Amino acid sequence: MPHVPSPDPLLASDPLPGTPHEAEPRRRDFLFLATGAFGVVGTIAALVPLFAQLTPDASTIAAGGPIDIDLKGIQPGQMIIARWRSRPIFIIRRTPSLLKTLQSPELVALLSDPFSRVNQQPDYAANWHRSIKPDYGVLVGICTHLGCIPEFFPNPSATTPTGDWLGGYFCPCHGSKYDLAGRVFRGVPAPYNLPVPPYRFVSDTMLRIGENPEGSTYDLDDIVQL
Repeated sequence: MPHVPSPDPLLASDPLPGTPHEAEPRRRDFLFLATGAFGVVGTIAALVPLFAQLTPDASTIAAGGPIDIDLKGIQPGQMIIARWRSRPIFIIRRTPSLLKTLQSPELVALLSDPFSRVNQQPDYAANWHRSIKPDYGVLVGICTHLGCIPEFFPNPSATTPTGDWLGGYFCPCHGSKYDLAGRVFRGVPAPYNLPVPPYRFVSDTMLRIGENPEGSTYDLDDIVQL
């Protein structure tokens, strides 16, 4: 996969030029853009639009502070991508049928950590749907194998990326698979579930990423692997 330099000066996590990991964040930025493009032009019913209003201003990104996401525009079965601390954040509105699939014994039997025993999420998301509210999933969209950006395939279709697909996220770099709660499948290169960022609901339709519900001190640095 080509390494495309990122023009974004706001990546506080970029290493100094000449260091061994210099290319990794830039590669992630490229993949972030490519994933968004895939969602816009794809023929799957549930597209992945990148709403301009989800992009916080430069000072917010640089400071790494919380960002607010208006959920009113997200349709059932749809996913959007926000950006927090230079990372893509997947926000999906899961339908009752998708939630039913997440609980299906057929799917659970295929997962490496279906009950979220590995510390990849806060306590308030250590449940079968890995979220505060079952119908809204919030995940850091970075594969736990080598940091690529998984693609969104919510249902089996003509564009299903692999056989026996039950819906979820597929990493095209090395074939890692996750369900729509970010739970990783067994037998793929990725070792852990997708991380869950700190977040809370300011209201029924407003999500705040980067801030916990009252009483929680969870930080993304607490997880096993990003």
